[in-house]
Amino acid sequence: MTSSEQPVVLLVEDEPAQREVLSYNLEAEGFRVVQAGNGEEALVLVDEVSPDVVVLDWMMPNVSGIEVCRQLKTRPDTRALPIIMLSARSEEVDRVRGLETGADDYVVKPYSLVELMARVRTQLRRSRPATVGVVLEWDDIRLDSESHRVYRADKVLKLGPTEFRLLTTFMEKPGRVFSREQLLDRVWGRDIYVDTRTVDVHIGRLRKALCQFGGDDPLRTVRGAGYALG
Repeated sequence: MTSSEQPVVLLVEDEPAQREVLSYNLEAEGFRVVQAGNGEEALVLVDEVSPDVVVLDWMMPNVSGIEVCRQLKTRPDTRALPIIMLSARSEEVDRVRGLETGADDYVVKPYSLVELMARVRTQLRRSRPATVGVVLEWDDIRLDSESHRVYRADKVLKLGPTEFRLLTTFMEKPGRVFSREQLLDRVWGRDIYVDTRTVDVHIGRLRKALCQFGGDDPLRTVRGAGYALG
């Protein structure tokens, strides 16, 4: 799995030792991990890295995990971002409070690492379904991430690897407008320098591939903003 295809987990934990253990295990499971040592840093990194899942410790100084969760869930652009809350608070009232703030899952410390990894994968089914082998469908287009095949009206389309990753990104979030920078990050990876005009070239190739047997162009250009599917 290339760095651009790896699901990104934002790990927010103020205990360095705990953070390292979790990071090591998440990376061993094939995730790209971005670490934050406090709530303020987490809120900045969410915009920079566009994570697929946030693993968030409740008890942190200054900005608590609950406050980070509340802020992310009130923003339209991060409302759907899955958040798994980690807490030593096992009382039902605390669990309810965590979930009411918008957390998608709540894990009580000490927890089993195997269980936590399973819960991260469960949340990924919502945010990046293709990374866990889900077949994506939109209109008459079907993308099978395991066999790496794309069909339109039951005809197999020929797509290059970059066009396949671009289409996967669009089909995981139909209707969402992606800027060129966001597409570069998702498809090429953060550590590779590619000119934003390269995105336009590959969008052109993807359009051609999607319409090779006819049919309307499903990709929409949003002037000054980017591209969207549908």
